Amino acid sequence: NPELRDCIGHDIITSDGTTLLGADNKAGVAEIMSAVAYWQAHPEVPHGEIKIAFTVDEEVGAGVKHFDVKAFGAKYAYTIDGGTAGEVEDETFCADTADLVIRGINVHPGYAKDKMVNALKVAADFISRLPKTHLSPETTSERAGYLHPNNISGNPAEVKMRIFLRDFTLPGLKEKEALLEEIRREVLTAWPGAQIELKIRESYRNMKYVLNNYPFVVDYAVEAVERAGLKPLRSLIRGGTDGAALSYRDLPCPNIFTGGHNFHSKKEWVSVQDMQKATETIIHLAAIWAERRA
Repeated sequence: NPELRDCIGHDIITSDGTTLLGADNKAGVAEIMSAVAYWQAHPEVPHGEIKIAFTVDEEVGAGVKHFDVKAFGAKYAYTIDGGTAGEVEDETFCADTADLVIRGINVHPGYAKDKMVNALKVAADFISRLPKTHLSPETTSERAGYLHPNNISGNPAEVKMRIFLRDFTLPGLKEKEALLEEIRREVLTAWPGAQIELKIRESYRNMKYVLNNYPFVVDYAVEAVERAGLKPLRSLIRGGTDGAALSYRDLPCPNIFTGGHNFHSKKEWVSVQDMQKATETIIHLAAIWAERRA
């Protein structure tokens, strides 16, 4: 936890180590509601018209599946779902999901000689052909994408497998799709009688492609961080966010920090002081919009 060095003297909230803290994203909810409480207590502070929404199931990619953008009524938005204090994120992965169905030939194992094609072994061979020293979550960082086997279930007759494809560019995503198809053909050659069905579906796209058309949305967030007394940290998200989906539904939506760390881990923690800075950033951001768009 090297980030703790930047929080010496802060009040740290964490769990007892047996479960998640839930700062992702209870911290964001608390920061938004703290800003609302501040505006109510200080009506003299400018903020213009503000729309607020809380979504569910963001962690499984369904956060805005049923979100009514038109009813929400905002032209621009921000998610409060980032990490380190000062972060402003305007870039996500481009993401696809590969669903594979591998069919073998199942017969009684006592009489299987020269007949059986075990789908489990075919699936194992497929996974073993994925890159081991690159293009995997455990070997990549920064702008490098990956292929990630996420789920597998089945029996000797049939195996279902799911692989996540991630890259920051669409061409990079297409290269990974082509690699899966190449592996599929190789495995079919190695296992006569087996069948492999590969279907790739779109999950989400890099919101940078949209936000590039609205640079002021990100610029205002950066200025708000500065007004809160922090150094802006322009960073990318090695994952997705509700803002990515919303950006492609005509609601440009970058992401702002919450102050949390080690999300999805039993060692998750958040600084109270950084949460306060997140609330200050929200308040300054609303003031900037009121100033520039009056």
